[in-house]
Amino acid sequence: MRIIFMGTPEFALPSLEAIYNSGHELIAVVTQPDRTKGRGKRITPPPVKSWALERNIAVYQPLKIRNNNIFIEEIKKLNPYLVVTAAFGQILPKEFLEIPALGCINVHSSLLPEYRGASPIQQALIDGKEKTGITIIYMDEGMDTGDIILQKEIDIQPSENAGQLHDRLADLGAELLTEAISLFEKGKPKGIPQNHDKATYCRKIDKSLGQINWADTAYKIKNLIRGLTPWPGCFTFIHGKRLKVWKVYEREYFTNEKTLPGTVLRADETNGLLVACGKGVLRLEQLQGEGGKVMSDLEFLRGNKVTAGIRLGKTE
Repeated sequence: MRIIFMGTPEFALPSLEAIYNSGHELIAVVTQPDRTKGRGKRITPPPVKSWALERNIAVYQPLKIRNNNIFIEEIKKLNPYLVVTAAFGQILPKEFLEIPALGCINVHSSLLPEYRGASPIQQALIDGKEKTGITIIYMDEGMDTGDIILQKEIDIQPSENAGQLHDRLADLGAELLTEAISLFEKGKPKGIPQNHDKATYCRKIDKSLGQINWADTAYKIKNLIRGLTPWPGCFTFIHGKRLKVWKVYEREYFTNEKTLPGTVLRADETNGLLVACGKGVLRLEQLQGEGGKVMSDLEFLRGNKVTAGIRLGKTE
């Protein structure tokens, strides 16, 4: 089969490798334009582009596909049998979806119809889900609304963060895509319509989501940190300076009704850094001060004066 792959970030690479190693012809890669990255604002190619150029595979980087007749005509000339997408970043218009003889399919990192949209991995963790998975669907003009070809579920580990779950799901996506491609070798498989009444959606992650509200429960804060680690990260303020929180765990600790959320309860070698939440207590196990490195709470306390009774989260 002649296959075009469309994807952009690291998540897409295992699926791209799966196509490359499938024995089929990977005729082109489509990815997002190069973007500025980091404090230096250096123009950086997407991971998928770098991978393709290293293997001398043609790369297309349209800013927009909708109403882009020149690009669509170029893809028609390539005559793909199948188009595979994984975290590409654009909804494909009807005129593009109709190009490949076998259709366009997508590798999506949730158990559709749950978590349609841009951040299914992060949102599953933020919501405290215990299971997630990969769904291979036919693409249509909606956002993750197409018929399901294959689906596989996995357990989410209790302490797993978004980076760790991302890597596991990327590998699972490649595994399930390999299985899907083998189905297409025998003809176009029949998809199963999604139950749209059960659909849920997740929005694009914004850095502002990472500010910790200590009035929330310890459980909710813990899951927020899991969902936003390593990017964009969760943060609070201590002595007016930003403090990034990488890892926490819930502690059983008595607090009275007068204890204000964000109050440091303990800051010592025996207990570590314990903070009161709206309900429950968290130990801030891994931290990063402004301009510093990631360290344990015990290391942080040795180099920074933190005393019980101060409150986190105040910027003044």
